[in-house]
Amino acid sequence: MPSCAKLWGINLAIQLIWLLRSCHGEDPYVFYDWRVSYATASPLGTKQQVIAVNGQFPGPVLNVTTNWNVVINVRNDLDEPLLLTWAGVQQRKNSWQDGVSGTNCAIPAGWNWTYDFQVKDQIGSFYYFPSLNFQRAAGGYGGITINNRKIIPIPFGNPDGDITLLISDWYIKSHKELRKKLEEGHDLGAPDGVLFNGLGPYRYDANVVPENVNCLLVNVEPGKTYRVRVSNVGISTSLNFRIQNHNLILVETEGSYTVQQKYTDLDIHVGQSYSFLVTMDQDASTDYYIVASPRFLNSSSGGSAAGVAVLHYSNSQGPVSGPLPVPPNDLDPSYSMNQAKSIRWNLTASAARPNPQGSFRYGQIAVTDVYVLVSRPAELIDGKWHATLNGLSYFTPSTPLKLAHLYSVPGVYKVDFPSRPMNRPSRVDTSIINATYRGFVEIILQNVGTTVQTYHLDGYAFFVVGMDYGMWTENSRSTYNKDDAVARCTTQVYPGAWTAIMVSLDNSGIWNLRAENLNSWYLGQEVYLSVLNSEKDSSEVRLPDNTIYCGLLASLQRDQSQRIDFSGMQQLPCISSKTLVALAVTFLSLILNSDSIFF
Repeated sequence: MPSCAKLWGINLAIQLIWLLRSCHGEDPYVFYDWRVSYATASPLGTKQQVIAVNGQFPGPVLNVTTNWNVVINVRNDLDEPLLLTWAGVQQRKNSWQDGVSGTNCAIPAGWNWTYDFQVKDQIGSFYYFPSLNFQRAAGGYGGITINNRKIIPIPFGNPDGDITLLISDWYIKSHKELRKKLEEGHDLGAPDGVLFNGLGPYRYDANVVPENVNCLLVNVEPGKTYRVRVSNVGISTSLNFRIQNHNLILVETEGSYTVQQKYTDLDIHVGQSYSFLVTMDQDASTDYYIVASPRFLNSSSGGSAAGVAVLHYSNSQGPVSGPLPVPPNDLDPSYSMNQAKSIRWNLTASAARPNPQGSFRYGQIAVTDVYVLVSRPAELIDGKWHATLNGLSYFTPSTPLKLAHLYSVPGVYKVDFPSRPMNRPSRVDTSIINATYRGFVEIILQNVGTTVQTYHLDGYAFFVVGMDYGMWTENSRSTYNKDDAVARCTTQVYPGAWTAIMVSLDNSGIWNLRAENLNSWYLGQEVYLSVLNSEKDSSEVRLPDNTIYCGLLASLQRDQSQRIDFSGMQQLPCISSKTLVALAVTFLSLILNSDSIFF
């Protein structure tokens, strides 16, 4: 029997050949080795258990460039199964790497799994997070920055620095306590606070913020312009973002460059990401507040839960003091909707490719399918609490949809999700949308509840063509923006209102459409789109060699091979296919003909 070292070496040689599959010569590889585990932190002054990546809370920023190949070995050291998903990273023809329950078996506790995907033809600001078991409420998230290739210009001057801010509502209760609370039919209630990059608020008010809370200090140079990337990685709360006395020039959202407009504040809803240019053009008599405060909360505690970081000029003459900059009026929801409608696509900018974004004239494409999806608050179905879309609450089968389709496993799911609400009692089912590959689909998201909902579609960017209060009707199409609606992957739907999106289904796979509000998602407010290319020459990525099997296919699971440590291998340019094959074969030959290997 070969030694453990020899098995490790054989596996590494196989990995070299595996990497060859998608290597295109000019596209670099980056390697990461991540350990996801519990850690202890006190973001609001009370010790609690959080989820860390390599001991960091939040996790490290994944900083890559268009077309790079990303290989991330994830070790699950939690006490429950884990999946990481890459919100907004479109993973062309590769839903195998999506990291949600419909496409991947979970990584069992104590196991590792290696994600392997390419950020093909993408730029922008995104984030990753754990997608199962309400774990995002405990952390496990981090930013994703996808930079332009040098040959593709950005539509503004090169900033003097890049700052990632992850804002999130936060609860002192553990994620396990919070999900139990939902299962028992209780609301989450107002958050205990709002965090900036995992840290609590600056002590702007001694009556509100305790002494033992660490806050985020953002160091800047006077006169410089910074690109500030802000993602709401929280679980249920819309947050208003603002920097005292500084203008926010919006330049990008979730992979699309926007018309550059000036805001003094912007509502950032759960799951959304934005980039701003911020010029440090104020005097340095004091530091300045950076604020993320809850919006639309029916609670007097909403104001006291504000997240506060500090903007510190290098020549600052003193600490910030006084009241926080005033938030928008919660009693005027039209303010927030008008903000959202003002965001436009920059039609003259290049994106990840040299062609202008506006060359894709979505308003001239004939719609092939229409789906009206009505979301309703949680209700009792068969004695348990569930949230629904069109009267269906998604039931997660033990066998992922993607695997069940590949292996023709019967009875796992139905391809009969209704395109409109049906006049029947709500029920729990595994019903998915039978979407048309290369179809152009109109989806209306109708919110009949009393809270803001956000929705995210994996694998795609969609055009947010319209939103308004009331019930959507066929006449609502007359209000659509058919010219320069922004393309993004997460959009808000205001209470008692609708949002219309359009999307070109050119990315084959099975893709998740979900409520990004974690309470609604956990209770079943999601559906999958089956976008299958029936052509024989389909370019969809094949089943990964390291697939984890579960459910009805659990018997196919092999023992985990020896873990590969990618630490220290942060970037490896792709070498030629011929060279890589020669390396792998030579290495494998040496291993098989040697009695011992020393590393």
